[in-house]
Amino acid sequence: MSADPQSRDVEGTDTEGTDVEGTDAEGTDVEGTDDAAPAAVPLTAPRDGLPPVIDTSTALVKYADALAAGSGPVAVDAERASGYRYGQRAYLVQLRREGAGTGLVDPVPLPDLSVVQAAIADTEWVLHAANQDLPSLAEIGLVPARLFDTELAARLAGLPRVGLGAVVESLLGYSLEKGHSAADWSTRPLPEDWLVYAALDVEVLVDLRDALAQILAEQGKTEWARQEFEAILAAGPPAPKADPWRRTSGMHGLRSRRQLGMLRSLWQTRDELARRRDVAPGRVLPDAAMVSAVQADPTTENALLELPVFRGRANRKLVSTWFGALARGRALPETELPLHSRPGDGPPPVNRWADRDPAAAARLKAARASLAELSTRWSVPVENVLSPDLVRRLMWTPPSPATPEAVAEVLRAGGARPWQVELTCDLLTEAIAAG
Repeated sequence: MSADPQSRDVEGTDTEGTDVEGTDAEGTDVEGTDDAAPAAVPLTAPRDGLPPVIDTSTALVKYADALAAGSGPVAVDAERASGYRYGQRAYLVQLRREGAGTGLVDPVPLPDLSVVQAAIADTEWVLHAANQDLPSLAEIGLVPARLFDTELAARLAGLPRVGLGAVVESLLGYSLEKGHSAADWSTRPLPEDWLVYAALDVEVLVDLRDALAQILAEQGKTEWARQEFEAILAAGPPAPKADPWRRTSGMHGLRSRRQLGMLRSLWQTRDELARRRDVAPGRVLPDAAMVSAVQADPTTENALLELPVFRGRANRKLVSTWFGALARGRALPETELPLHSRPGDGPPPVNRWADRDPAAAARLKAARASLAELSTRWSVPVENVLSPDLVRRLMWTPPSPATPEAVAEVLRAGGARPWQVELTCDLLTEAIAAG
């Protein structure tokens, strides 16, 4: 940050909710050591004061003009109401650019932010963990053409902790204390301390970007980062997940296709209720309750009410709805029951490889060992060196013949960036040969 650390304080949060007080960047207690780094300076107030929330078209146009006249990258963040509302809608958008200051935009009365998009369309946007915010930003017309993701940059730079608070403390010397990242941002009016937290998240981003860009340049990873950022932009909004009910927590305890059919029916009913009410599905009925209901397989509504979660007043009112969903799943013909896995889901679980295909298991073991060594050598998490899912698919069904060119083609087709292909192609080809 450019401001004198003694001239202001700020309160915020590490996006991972990690308490950083009294620790170094790796979370090690440093109190009482002779060579301990200076204590991080707590940030408790925006350097320019807390700006008013922008909730009128007039104020939005004025701020968009300021953004257009500003200079340098623009820091962008969004706050959602995950765990409270249905979907991932943005309930506050924060922006900051040199010369324009910080803007806190309320997208509830201003659902179309195209005037902001026009002002910063050609500017580099700086976000932390961009994949989390880009979909909700796209819904309100904000789509970057250039990107710098500070969380991803921190991973490539080999930082041990990559939450916003941890990286800010490590590189800038400021502490962002636990804040309101998990709050219900659909609340209106938004409390002032929440707005302070939100303003501080964008206040540090451009300085953080500059510090990380310098580290990446020193490590020879600038091009890696550029390719990663471009891949995020090229991917666009994520496609709707196929069979999202399969993500139900605890469903691994369901063994039969009939049980899967009942769970799917219950999940679909819950999802429709949650959508209509604009409530997070887990607040309508927890995943654990759905799995328990399927396992209990109640034959009457009264039997369903005997299960702990269904005894509550809200679910007693909906008992006919839940029981009806279970009954529909129970009555499905065999041909309509879901399979245990979708066609095209990829290889089986790794713990079954040794029995089903020992050679594939040997290939995967060799590949993982080589990738782990590469990860250590370059100080990049192994999952960022190459997608673990892509590695599994390649080792389960390698090309034939497994030449370096053929392996490289599989990697490119699977979404690997050029730097990843160059770094891993030969060692993966060797791993295939070893199996």
